[in-house]
Amino acid sequence: MHKIAVLPGDGTGPEVVKEGLKVLEAAAEATGFEFEAETYDFGGDRFLATGEVLPDSAVEELKGFNAIFLGAIGHPDVKPGILEQGILLKLRFELDQYINLRPVKLYPGVDCPLKDKGPEDVDLVVVRENTEGLYVGSGGFTRKGTPNEIAIQESVNTRPGVERCIRYAFEYCRERDREKKLTLCGKTNVLTYAHDLWERVFNEVGEEYTDIATDYAHVDAICMWFVKNPEWFDVVVTDNMFGDIITDLGAIIQGGMGIAAGGNINPEGTSMFEPIGGSAPKYTGKNVINPLAAIAAVQMMLEFLGEKEAGRRIEDAIIESLGSGRIKSLSAGQMGMGTDEVGDLIAGMVREGA
Repeated sequence: MHKIAVLPGDGTGPEVVKEGLKVLEAAAEATGFEFEAETYDFGGDRFLATGEVLPDSAVEELKGFNAIFLGAIGHPDVKPGILEQGILLKLRFELDQYINLRPVKLYPGVDCPLKDKGPEDVDLVVVRENTEGLYVGSGGFTRKGTPNEIAIQESVNTRPGVERCIRYAFEYCRERDREKKLTLCGKTNVLTYAHDLWERVFNEVGEEYTDIATDYAHVDAICMWFVKNPEWFDVVVTDNMFGDIITDLGAIIQGGMGIAAGGNINPEGTSMFEPIGGSAPKYTGKNVINPLAAIAAVQMMLEFLGEKEAGRRIEDAIIESLGSGRIKSLSAGQMGMGTDEVGDLIAGMVREGA
C-alpha cells in the first residue's frame, strides 16, 4: 500500500492534480497496486485565511508518507517568496530531498523549437543538488536601504552533500543504461572554491564507476550546447543554482512547461513530484490548462515507488495521446480538448494498456 500525500496548491494546481489522480487510479486498476491518498490544503488561500504557511507539525506528518504529489505553488495575492520558501523549500530541506530529478525528453508529435532536432536528439536527465548552494539562504545585509547597502548571499557546499548527489547521478546513469555518460556542469574557472570541490569529488567518485564515461562543461557552454547539440548529453549533474537554470532551458527544448515534470528525491525517505509549470492563476477554473506535466509527475512518482509497469503504461499513454493528433497543442486554451478530457483520454489508454 503506497501512502501518498496530495498538495493541490494554488491556481490551476487543483485542476491538474485531479487529472493526475484520475490517471493514478487507472494505473492502479490496470496493474494491481494499492494506494491511499490524503489531501492537504496548504497554499495561498489557506495563508490568506489563517496566516499559516506550513506548520512544523504538518512536516512531521508528511514524513509518514511514501510520496507527495504537488500541484503548484504561487498565489497572485501573496507576496512572492512566502509560499515558495515556506512550502517548497521547507519541504525540500526538512524532508532532505537532496536530489532534484528532471527528465528532458522530447516526445513524438511535440513541436521542438530547435531546428532539425527530433525525439532521437532530446533525451537527457539533469540531476540537480537540491538542498545546498545559494538556496541555503546564508548571508545578509549591511546598511540595508542606504546608498551604500551591501547584500551577501553565500553558496554553501559540503563534501557529504556534494558526494551524495554525485553518487546518485552515477547510479542513475548506470540504471538508465542509455549512453552511460555523465557530465558535470559547473564553473570551475570562476567559482574556484565551490566548484573545485565539485570537480574533485566528481573525479574521485568516477574512479569507482569505470563503466560510466565522464566529462565536464561550464554552465554557459551547457546552455549553448543544450540548444545546439542536445544529443551530446545523457545525464548531467550540477549544483542547485545552475540546475535551476538549465532545467528550464531543458523544459523548453522538450516542448515547454506543459510536458515537463520533476521529482524532489530522498532515496531513503519521502519524495515529492510535481509539474514544473507554475500555478497559472489566470486560467483557474476554465478547464483549459494542460495536465500532461502533472500526469508525467505521477509517472515519475510510480517509478520511484517501484511500480515500473504502471509508470511504463502512463508514459506509453502520453506518447500515444500526443501522436494521435487529438491534442492539438501543449499550450493552455489551445489543446483542442478540456483539461478533464485530456485526463480521461490518458486514463482510458492506461487501462487499455497503451
